[in-house]
Amino acid sequence: MIPLSDRFPSRQPLVIWGIIGINLALFMGELNLELKGTLGEFLTTWGIVPSRIHAIATDAMSSNNPANWVALIILPLGSIFLSLFLHSSFSQILGNMLFLWVFGKSLEEILGHGRFLIFYIISGLLTGVGQALIDPTLTNPLVGSNGAIAAILGAYLLSFPKAKIESILPLVIIFIPIEIPAFFYLSWWFVQQIFYGVGRLEIAVTINQFSLAYWTHGLGLLIGATLIPLMVKRKPATAIY
Repeated sequence: MIPLSDRFPSRQPLVIWGIIGINLALFMGELNLELKGTLGEFLTTWGIVPSRIHAIATDAMSSNNPANWVALIILPLGSIFLSLFLHSSFSQILGNMLFLWVFGKSLEEILGHGRFLIFYIISGLLTGVGQALIDPTLTNPLVGSNGAIAAILGAYLLSFPKAKIESILPLVIIFIPIEIPAFFYLSWWFVQQIFYGVGRLEIAVTINQFSLAYWTHGLGLLIGATLIPLMVKRKPATAIY
């Protein structure tokens, strides 16, 4: 099943357009780096590497040097932020951007452009920190906006609990239009993580531990459901309840 839209009328989702554009541009850059054989080095440098963050934290706590504390704040946050816009496979970026478009538009409408951007970044940073804390010994880089998308799903389901999503059901060469309750996509989104390896970039075989990602996806859902009541600008239209 492929989600297309909900019934909630929204204006121009400028922030979502920008996020999708940045993600696609960077992914094209990743493809170029793969051709040059330097993608692994790039993702290891700019992705979330829990063991590296743990080492920086250990040095900071065992030293009185203020520079170590500055490094603890700037370096991990920089990699966590950039990892929000990097992806390790075609299926990962296409799935994430599709869910961002379908479920994010309504949230950007009720939050406003600025608050939605803040919501997206905060959710991504918090889930990134969660990734680093769950397994501090992990040496593989973790990339992708999965945590932020999970937060969007959590916020959407809390804001529009009875919404129905216009979708298509592909059956061989036939595409059947259907409407599915939004909560169904919560379950489906988790299931599709298993298939993110399909179409993966060659170097990405060692990138993203999916058993670890399940925990961070759950964390993202909780973060989204927690943040949305604090940040919502106006109540959703009752038409989609």
